[in-house]
Amino acid sequence: MTDEEDARRRRVIVAAVLLGLGFFIIAGRLFTLQVLRAEEFTQLAGRQHQKTLSVEAGRGAIYDRSGKILAINMEVPSVFGAPKYVSDPRATAVRLNRVLHTDVRQLESKLTSDRDFVWLARRLEPERAEGLQGLSLDGIGVIPEGRRFYPKGTMLSHVLGFANIDSQGQEGLERRYDAHLRGERGRLIVERDAFGGSVFPKELNYVAPSPGKDLVLTIDEVVQYIAEQEIDEVVTRTRAASGIAIVVEPKTGAILALAVRPTFDPNAPKGDANLWRNRAISDSYEPGSTFKLVAATAALEEKLVTPDELIYGEDGSFVVENTVVHDHHKNGWLTFAQVLQKSSNIGMVKVAQRLGPDKLAKYVNAFGFGQKTDVDLSGEQRGLTKEPQAWGRRTLASIAMGQEIGVTPMQLVMAAAAIANGGALMRPFVVAEVRTPAGETVARFAPVIRRRPISAETARVMTDILRGVVLAGGTGTLAAVPGYDVAGKTGTAQKADLLTGGYSATRTVSSFVGFLPADDPKLCILVMVDEPQTVHWGGTVAAPVFQRIAAQAVRHLGILPKAEETQILAAR
Repeated sequence: MTDEEDARRRRVIVAAVLLGLGFFIIAGRLFTLQVLRAEEFTQLAGRQHQKTLSVEAGRGAIYDRSGKILAINMEVPSVFGAPKYVSDPRATAVRLNRVLHTDVRQLESKLTSDRDFVWLARRLEPERAEGLQGLSLDGIGVIPEGRRFYPKGTMLSHVLGFANIDSQGQEGLERRYDAHLRGERGRLIVERDAFGGSVFPKELNYVAPSPGKDLVLTIDEVVQYIAEQEIDEVVTRTRAASGIAIVVEPKTGAILALAVRPTFDPNAPKGDANLWRNRAISDSYEPGSTFKLVAATAALEEKLVTPDELIYGEDGSFVVENTVVHDHHKNGWLTFAQVLQKSSNIGMVKVAQRLGPDKLAKYVNAFGFGQKTDVDLSGEQRGLTKEPQAWGRRTLASIAMGQEIGVTPMQLVMAAAAIANGGALMRPFVVAEVRTPAGETVARFAPVIRRRPISAETARVMTDILRGVVLAGGTGTLAAVPGYDVAGKTGTAQKADLLTGGYSATRTVSSFVGFLPADDPKLCILVMVDEPQTVHWGGTVAAPVFQRIAAQAVRHLGILPKAEETQILAAR
């Protein structure tokens, strides 16, 4: 055998070995792919030939305490397109426009895009969608989506808030409880062609979404309606900038009504976003004389005064650090009770001087001012307070009268409720239960005591004093409800004038906060009217609104007047 033949034979052997080795490698790879990893690659191939589109879930409903619907989802059609399968975009756009009533050029632009999926119209009114049934257009499909509907219109808008077109909560309860309300999204599975485009088969591979959970509120729709009607009336009549009414159960913190004006329609939340702001929890006001509740209660709790103790009113003028404090009347000697009942600034300043900055600040904090109330609504602010180290004698006097401090209406009504219920500062809440669509309770929210700023005895004494505010000689006689004992406090706060650095003589916040029946309070109500243009005093602007809300609410809720209650108890 020649050297050349030997070399040729070796090359043949090497080639045969390499060929055999390659065969075994390929065979092993095929075995791995087709047998050992068959399921994995089947799924991968499926993913390459399928596309999953997410379909939103219907939001849960919202009900008042009696089961009346406040917010609900309506299933309405939405129209989509698959541009690659629209043979004549212009003609299709023209035919769609007859039903959708949108811009033909915009429709055509969407139908000529290089996207697999485009929305053409979302959440159509049912009557508009009926015209789609007979069109039968290639590359055009219809799927159901939820559309949020608020059947009461503007009622309770600042509590409910609203959801956007993608069913995401934007304000109020819709935002705070979005995770509960939004549910679990569904799926729409479409096939891909060889070029990666989407093919919508006649029978859609559709996995329905799971609806969200429902909310049951503490709100009473009738009491809410009453509060809104009365706030509407006073804001319109006095040409005020805004108005607020809050009705709570003082023993539980449950909110029965929360009305804010101006308002908006959550079905179409357009225009000025400031209208969406819940002023009851997001805006701070210098409260004026309603805040005298804090210094007065603190002095009683610290045993620095007694109800019958005499305090000299300085004939209506008193100097504190080169600043003159005035009363509206030239008062002489007043009892401590009369200081509150006649709303004497000078008397309250003298009481605050006995307390001093540290003790007064202690009770400001104990009653929840400068802190969030932890109400289950979005957008709550803490208010504005100063550290007592920064208080001079003038600031001490100002805070005792409700100046140089910013409080939210919710903070103020809950502080009054603490006096009403015997000394417990409650957490306000508006959601009573979270339920499944089938009615199964997922969560139930019980009353929460945040702290006890005062004793039951101090609360009782303070309640007796506050009854006198509504009786003859007090500043709140127009808050009286026939047949019921009412306890409360008026407030007229001058607003700060940013130009002069002082207080405006014409811009005020008029308020009244009170509770009834005084001996066993079922309702605590705050009325606040910002910048009324006709009259200004809290006793003439806000107190009558309190009276009308309270009188209607007790009738609706079956809270008996004193005489009837006595007769029923006597008959037992």
